[in-house]
This record gives sequence, C-alpha cells and structure tokens, in this order.
Amino acid sequence: MLAIIGGSGLGRLSALESTRQVKAVTPYGEPSAPLVLGRLNQCDILFLARHGENHRLPPHRINYRANLWALRAQGAKNIVAVATVGGIGAGFGAGTLAIPDQILDYTWGRDSTYFNGDVVQFDIDAVRHIDFTQPYCETLRGKLAGAAQRAGEAVQLGGTYAATQGPRLETAAEIARLSRDGADMVGMTGMPEAALARELNLCYATLAVVVNAAAGTGASKTAIDLPRAEAVGRALMARVTSILREVAADGD
Repeated sequence: MLAIIGGSGLGRLSALESTRQVKAVTPYGEPSAPLVLGRLNQCDILFLARHGENHRLPPHRINYRANLWALRAQGAKNIVAVATVGGIGAGFGAGTLAIPDQILDYTWGRDSTYFNGDVVQFDIDAVRHIDFTQPYCETLRGKLAGAAQRAGEAVQLGGTYAATQGPRLETAAEIARLSRDGADMVGMTGMPEAALARELNLCYATLAVVVNAAAGTGASKTAIDLPRAEAVGRALMARVTSILREVAADGD
C-alpha cells in the first residue's frame, strides 16, 4: 500500500475519498496524528500529517519512529514524503518541485534509529547496519517521475536535500556552508525519516516543494519573505496533488 506523509502546507489531503481515521499505538509512542485511510484516484492509500493536527509539532519534536512504525503496521510498503524546502542550487528556485536523490544530515538529538536498545519489540534479533549509499528508493523515485510526466507537471530530477535541525530558518552563512557541501535544497524533516524507513525495509522517496530561496540567496539576500513563501506553498499543492493522484494509480 502507498502511504503519503504530508509536510508543511499539506496537513490534510482533501482529494482523499471514503476516509476513516485510525488512532495508532506503537512501541515508540504515538505518531504525529491519527492515520487517515482513504481512496485516491480509486486506490487505497494511507495519509499522515507529519506535523500533527494544526501543525503543532516542530521538526525536532516529531516522533519519526512512531510515524514510520505505524504506517508499516497498517500495511504501507511505499512512502512518498512531501516536504517543503528552501532552494539553494541552480534550478531549485521558488515554485520548483523536485525529487531529490541524496541527503546531507545536520540534525542532532533526534531518535534516529530503531536500534537504540530502548525498545525490544522488533522483528529482527540484532543490530543491522543499513546500506544508505542511495538514501531514497530508486523504484519509487522513478514512479514519482513518471507520475509527474503523466500529470503534465515539471519536476527537477535529482538534487541533494540538506536536513537541518530547525525550527528556526538558517543564517546566510549556514546556507553558504550547505552550498559548499553540495546541498541543492534545505529542509528540516528529511532525517531521520529516510533512514528509519530504510531500517523498516520501506520504499521511501521525497517530493520536495521549493517555496523560497534559502537565506542569503536570490530574493532572500537580506531576509526571507515568509508570507510569500507560504503563498507559494499553497499554490504548489494543487500540482503536488496531481502528481500524488498519478502515483497512487501506479499501484504498489
């Protein structure tokens, strides 16, 4: 089954039909919000609001482990994570949709693995060192790209997502460092979400929504226009939904 994790600007998926909510319980606590089961383009999917109802959870307080565990327990095998980001690299201006292929992790203090020894309920017996060379599922990335093409939506294929701690936005100097490190976009929720999905053998890919130029770049040379970024994000969600409709119809 396909699961969609909605980020900032996608706290609910209004296109879902025949919905019902499931209040999940996991060994790692409660997920951000009840899971929503419904139909999109005549296909069954799961939806989870990453930041909870009314966007109450900042990035560093999200229970990523519970979120991924709950989705898998409900039958999810493929996960499309919608994430709002700032653009850094050329070709990642505001209004761009992107399907990144790499991650840089600058987060800290988050529960970033199921192998902490804090919960013994797991379906393998020993610590497993996952291969994270390619952090996103290439099969699902291909399905996203195909869905965008069928929907008539242009997307930037590839790019490196830098995951920062938040909830504050970055300084111009920090963005300059990220650029030197090879980042094309910056967000706050890409990790440990992607790594946890890999630990659970879930096929995970991100659809990144660029809503502004990152600090110190482009139109954000002196300050980021947050109301404008929010407006750009709202306008892009119709395009995001069009792609999600097509990827849902692509099946498991």
